[in-house]
Amino acid sequence: MPLGPPHVAPTDSRSAVLVGRRAELAALRAAVAAPPSLVLVEGEAGVGKSRLVAELLATPDLAGVRRLVGQCELLQEPLPLSPLLDAFRLAGPDLALSPPANPVVGALAPLLPEVAAHLPAPLPALSDQLAERHRVFRAAIALLDHLTPLVLVLEDVHWADGGTQDFLAFLATYQPRELSVVLTVRSGAGPLPVREAFARAPSGPARSIRLAPLRPPEVEQLASSILRADVPPAFATSLYEKTGGIPFVVEEVLRTLPEHLPAGEIPGRPDVLADLAVPTVLRDVLLQRLSSLDHQAQEILRAAAVVGMTPDEGILTEVTGRGPAEIAEALAQAQAAGLLHEHDGGCRFRHRLAWQIVYESVATSSRRWLHLKTARALQSATGPRPLAQLAHHFRHAGSAAEFVANAEAAADTALAHGNDATAARFLLQALQLGEPAGEVRVRLAVKLGKAAVDGLAQTQAVPILETLLATEPLPAHLRGELRFALGRLLRQHGAARAGYLQIEQAVPDLADRPGLLGRALAALAAPETVVDRHFREHAVRCDQAEEAARRSGEPGVHVAVRIARASLLLEQGDPASWRLIDELLRDDALRSAPREHARACLNWAQGALHIGQLRQAEALLAEGRRTADQAEYLRLAEVVELVAAAVDHALGRWKGLTDRLRRLSGFHPALPQPPHGTVSHFAAASFDIRLLHGALLAATGPAEEATASLGDVVAVTERVGAVWPLISARTTLSRLLLTLGDAEGAASAATAALADVRAKGNWVWGAESVLCLTDALDALGRADEAESLVDELGAGIGDADAPLAQAALLGARAVLARARGDQQPADRLLVAACAGLGEAGLRYQEATARERLGRWRCERGAADGGRTLEEALRAYGELGADRDVARICRTMRSHGVPIPYPWRGGRPSHGRMLSSREREVALLAANGRTNQEIAEELFLSRRTVESHVASVLRKLGCRSRRELPAMMPLPADGE
Repeated sequence: MPLGPPHVAPTDSRSAVLVGRRAELAALRAAVAAPPSLVLVEGEAGVGKSRLVAELLATPDLAGVRRLVGQCELLQEPLPLSPLLDAFRLAGPDLALSPPANPVVGALAPLLPEVAAHLPAPLPALSDQLAERHRVFRAAIALLDHLTPLVLVLEDVHWADGGTQDFLAFLATYQPRELSVVLTVRSGAGPLPVREAFARAPSGPARSIRLAPLRPPEVEQLASSILRADVPPAFATSLYEKTGGIPFVVEEVLRTLPEHLPAGEIPGRPDVLADLAVPTVLRDVLLQRLSSLDHQAQEILRAAAVVGMTPDEGILTEVTGRGPAEIAEALAQAQAAGLLHEHDGGCRFRHRLAWQIVYESVATSSRRWLHLKTARALQSATGPRPLAQLAHHFRHAGSAAEFVANAEAAADTALAHGNDATAARFLLQALQLGEPAGEVRVRLAVKLGKAAVDGLAQTQAVPILETLLATEPLPAHLRGELRFALGRLLRQHGAARAGYLQIEQAVPDLADRPGLLGRALAALAAPETVVDRHFREHAVRCDQAEEAARRSGEPGVHVAVRIARASLLLEQGDPASWRLIDELLRDDALRSAPREHARACLNWAQGALHIGQLRQAEALLAEGRRTADQAEYLRLAEVVELVAAAVDHALGRWKGLTDRLRRLSGFHPALPQPPHGTVSHFAAASFDIRLLHGALLAATGPAEEATASLGDVVAVTERVGAVWPLISARTTLSRLLLTLGDAEGAASAATAALADVRAKGNWVWGAESVLCLTDALDALGRADEAESLVDELGAGIGDADAPLAQAALLGARAVLARARGDQQPADRLLVAACAGLGEAGLRYQEATARERLGRWRCERGAADGGRTLEEALRAYGELGADRDVARICRTMRSHGVPIPYPWRGGRPSHGRMLSSREREVALLAANGRTNQEIAEELFLSRRTVESHVASVLRKLGCRSRRELPAMMPLPADGE
């Protein structure tokens, strides 16, 4: 670009070259050059995300590749996909030359009237809104595929609505092979729901490119490029201090400086920056630019800021009363001043900060008046009513009634499109800000209760429903509906007992509404959700629910009750549950409701895990995952992954499981503490995650972390009244304490678990607790105290089809038989338990039973005791149960049983290979043991352990013991 004459300010403050982003641009180019690819360009406002993407799109590498760009807005209509549709409109010329042939693309024709002539014929509307949305998603994928090779850029995805987020998650799974997707995201704008889907994309995890502020040398380079002159270090340092290295702020500051000082003199005058501050300087700069416009242009631009980021010139004409020519002149002035820029054939505020500063410069009284005029103009416009915009403008105009009406209509539209989160947001605003009349408030609250269950608004919705129930005189049927909604929200929140009580209180009020009554009673029939309710009560609720379903005549209610009945039977190990589940899975009424179908399968899969039916659990998980994917029901994504982790844990597929559990526990940010000291629904899901993690650590170590994790689960679930996983957590903790030699603590934990079991009346859940307590009492020399308890367990489970419970009963009877001196019967009972566990696929429990069997055989001198211990050792080794490996090795050494390769023997170590003893020491050190603890555990001197640790660190190249967990386990010598 030729230089202008001296003292003439540059016409554009943007640098002619991209500064300080060489590595990021190279990474971005490499990613889009290897489609399919997903890239997130992240950074704070003004850091240069859009500039980096613009450089990418201008690169010669993409000369033969289509490039489409869509922009997400802060204020979105409930109808999703608008940024994607904006991008598709840019493809009009390409579509005219090569129309897509896939007929499903016709689903987009009504949404893209500008290019509809080049698309297949519109498809007939579907009655199911979720099915319609799924078809639109498929159509968008098909059109993207048709346009490939393609780079799709969506800017400011942190502002994307729920529908667009859902589509991006869908796109991550079904991404065309020659498509690269680049999203710009503002850091600090809150959680991005699509991150999980992008992390699990079949094509590989999304690449994240984070932009940091520029460093001082880069600020110097940027300033030199903008000013077209060498910038002294003193000026660059001052500029960096005042701007924080944010490229946008640097550009804005440098844009204004020539107005105060000749451009050629700026580099030598660092003092010119002395009076500027960040971020005040940016406000001053933009307000100064605003004041440079003539009075009429300022008036029009302020009105434009009230209309929105991208003001419609027709609406602006009506709001201001100015003619089109005056509007055009004012916008041209603002563009020349750098407050606006050209966007898609119109004008848009150059950035959100510019919009915000101009908007806030409008006097409050004028602002309200302009919002009202904008709302009236939008109301009178032709075409679909922009409900979200109307709600926004009426809200800021102070027109409460009209705000509430439009917010409710926008929520209804969002619900019709399956966008529960958006609906909940509008309803919350209407209830919190609109102060609607009593009847309207109740109607909105009922809708909010439905929307928030599947949305992310429980924290805000719960106190609203509680306040209405406490203060509003309501007719019985509405009071019952609100209580039912509140109860469901509280249960989603993790407040099991509080939610259950609310639904119980709702039942009498729903007597004249059998459909809702049936669903409420079906919820009360679920046994695993709450303590202090006996299985007999759940069975009675289920019977009552069936009667209500019959009175309602609603197929959906009947299905919900049958789902509850199947769960109730399944948790008791009743074989009739499987017949009912098979019937339901073939039932068209359930298959036509994909959300209910997916939920039911996942709930049944968890029930199957509770009783040890692993093959059925795996099959139900697969069905639930498939259904959830087809329904695009992203709210179940976490549950699907949680159940999958639980299934893999039960089946002994532990490789990588710890990392998966860490990722699951990190999906959601911490939330504020909800009312009543409950936990959020995110924390409720974390109960099971922490239980799994604790159970895994109990076998792999370190034991201290396992104890803390299990103790946390016990404390929180006991507080909120959630029976599951309370019983399982106490039982697992009891078993862990036994391995640590704390028989008293183990007995206490098992006794507490059995108190919960008795309160529920389901001994299938308590069998492992009975075995733990029997073991603990045996270790304390009081095995006879468990006799009646084991008999009670046997009577309680009968012939239940529950492999875990039946094996635990056999194990407890074996302990008692051995305590009486009946060695052969004890042996036979344990052999039967091992066989049952092996047939069920419960690998870890089978290894534990086999270890017990081998130890007992060695203690009485049986010839096959060592072989049985070796079988258990190999099973533990395959699982990666390092704590159990260490324990069983001690047992084998104490009985003179040779420890086989790879735990002992092999060639002498060399290089990075560890000897068997070094490996044992390394595993224990990696699990947090001190040298003294290792010495005691392996019957070595402390000095010998110190020597082994030093050798391990040297061979593995570790600087300290803290690095060992990342290095272990390593292959043993000769593997």
